[in-house]
Amino acid sequence: MSWLDLPPGTGFGVDNLPYGVFSAPGTARRTGVAVGDAVLDLAAATGDDVHTTGSLNAFMARGPRAWAALRAQLTGWLTDPAHRGRVEPHLRPLSEVVLHLPVEVADYVDFYSSRHHAEELGRVLRPGTPPLTPNWLHLPIGYHGRAGTVAVSGTPVVRPSGQRKAPADDAPTFGPTQRLDVEAEVGFVVGVGSDLGTPVPLTGLAEHVFGVCLVNDWSARDLQAWEYVPLGPFLGKSFLTSVSPWVVPLVALEAARVPPPAREVPLLPYLDDTLTEPWGLDITLEVRLDGELVSRPPFASTYWTAAQQLAHLTVNGAALRTGDLFASGTVSGPEDGQRGSLVELSRAGERPLVLPGGRTRSFLEDGDEVRITATAPGTGGGRISLGEVTGRVEAARAS
Repeated sequence: MSWLDLPPGTGFGVDNLPYGVFSAPGTARRTGVAVGDAVLDLAAATGDDVHTTGSLNAFMARGPRAWAALRAQLTGWLTDPAHRGRVEPHLRPLSEVVLHLPVEVADYVDFYSSRHHAEELGRVLRPGTPPLTPNWLHLPIGYHGRAGTVAVSGTPVVRPSGQRKAPADDAPTFGPTQRLDVEAEVGFVVGVGSDLGTPVPLTGLAEHVFGVCLVNDWSARDLQAWEYVPLGPFLGKSFLTSVSPWVVPLVALEAARVPPPAREVPLLPYLDDTLTEPWGLDITLEVRLDGELVSRPPFASTYWTAAQQLAHLTVNGAALRTGDLFASGTVSGPEDGQRGSLVELSRAGERPLVLPGGRTRSFLEDGDEVRITATAPGTGGGRISLGEVTGRVEAARAS
């Protein structure tokens, strides 16, 4: 319980305490923690300059002991009425602050971890061939993205231009994408780096990953289909990746841990999590288009866990850095209403979505707004929120 008058059903209770970066009139960017409808100014409340840097990186680099110590301190402050006089003056209404990108992103890697998504997209991009590539059940496939175009929720989505070639065309054409899509994902933020040449084992996730956020890896499917052979996604992905402004501490998701789906092939030892406590997570996402709920992807069905992704990402000796972001790839379930992208929901345009008023959508049009939210079981018995990641599509700009 808290002495705060928390809104009923808030996902930002004391068992969550997600971190972000905010500014207000008269203040520079600083670290805050969301509590109910307010943000606690950590720079003012703690007097620690690490919270005045304008990003979470410096605090995250202090490591798990520092993370645990501050969380325990905040929990005590917010549950013991004796601290009310000290803490309350540093609470600001969320409606009065501006939220910013919470971390300085060092590297960005996007995985392809949902089997349901991989199979459906394989049918679209590689018709007439097996939907899964031969390596998919043996390792978490991923690509290195562009860290410089990771932006906070609310950043406009400018329609990208590039080359595209339909199967019936004799040659590629250039212009704005005609198949702009969303990808509802879960992201993991690295707090503590690793040494070059030293892999991170399956058991190392909590020692390196600070927390979890929501990701929308916007995708231009026509650009992607033409360019991705043989080296994978490039311009069809690199124009923008949106992330939620709040990073939920990994420890806040302890009650959400579940076993991942059963493996169909034996895994090599560095990926075999049968002898460790697995890192499947019971997170339910919701995707809304112009306010209308179009999908509820279940993250628990994701085939490859974050621990396996991290182990594979570093098994060749690649070093982690504070601020690294790696994402799950599109989260999709087995049912039609559980797909995390429009290319799946509309069957690549063959079965457009019908929205209220008779509007239809196969892919995004200018002016469309996408909002992704998510919740998970909390340690207090209710559900915690991962916040939201939003974006509105704007017309392509002239070169």
